[in-house]
Amino acid sequence: MDNSLHNDGGSILRNLDLAKLSRRGFIAATTAALASCRAAAPLKQENANTQPNRNYRTPSPQGPVPRNNVGNPSSNFSKDAGVTFSRVLVSGNYIAITFDDGPHPQNTPRLLDILAARNVKATFYVIGRSVDLHPGVLRRTVAEGHEIGNHSQTHRLLSKLSESEVRQEMQRCQDAVGRAAGVRMRTMRPPYGGLLQSQRELVHQEFGYPTILWSVDPLDWKRPGPSVVTSRILSATTKGGIVLAHDLHSQTVDAMPATLDGLLRKGFKFVTVSQLIAMKMETPEAQASLSSTN
Repeated sequence: MDNSLHNDGGSILRNLDLAKLSRRGFIAATTAALASCRAAAPLKQENANTQPNRNYRTPSPQGPVPRNNVGNPSSNFSKDAGVTFSRVLVSGNYIAITFDDGPHPQNTPRLLDILAARNVKATFYVIGRSVDLHPGVLRRTVAEGHEIGNHSQTHRLLSKLSESEVRQEMQRCQDAVGRAAGVRMRTMRPPYGGLLQSQRELVHQEFGYPTILWSVDPLDWKRPGPSVVTSRILSATTKGGIVLAHDLHSQTVDAMPATLDGLLRKGFKFVTVSQLIAMKMETPEAQASLSSTN
């Protein structure tokens, strides 16, 4: 409350002869004084800093971090395994974490350091034009044992394109990755998750790529902050899940130490998408049968 108005309201009461006021008159005078207080303009905070701190980085953890110990599972899955996956039916606590829209010249190398410290292998769905700009980052990603997936050449909404345009988007990205690192990709993820069923079948038939969607989406592209990204991933991840994230965004990379450590401490084991598909159990009945014998 503004003190000057508070004093003015008090003077209203002091200037009245309270002894001569009736009860009704006293209430009326008090109300007038309080009205003066309520009429005060709200206080303004001076020099408020409402801008985000874009230089924030998650502090490095103190002491040893948990390690992902899964050996080297096979990544050889059958072309008959499926056309589309958002998760995979597996018998163990295996999950795949994926990063879209790279490679990024600063964020991806920082993420690779975080993954290496925990022996986590991820799957990177890369954009061909970014590969052409940053081939060295892609080569490092491959050299450190991560999987590369096709995320198109220009990140257009493929469901709005013709068949020939979809082919071109896939082929150009495939060529860019081949030039940069000499590897052939095994899976694809459509930008925005947008791909018609007929297009999925075309890509599967002509390129051998199953379409990979996701079971966990922290909406990190909205930049809700590192702690929110971590919380959303930790709360939504279950075995056989495919986690969506973006190494394009620094906040996502900031979130990864706590995210990966939290998932490892929950008992999850990280594999690449191809390794996860290779672990696929054929039917829910097969999983139920396995569970009943354990």
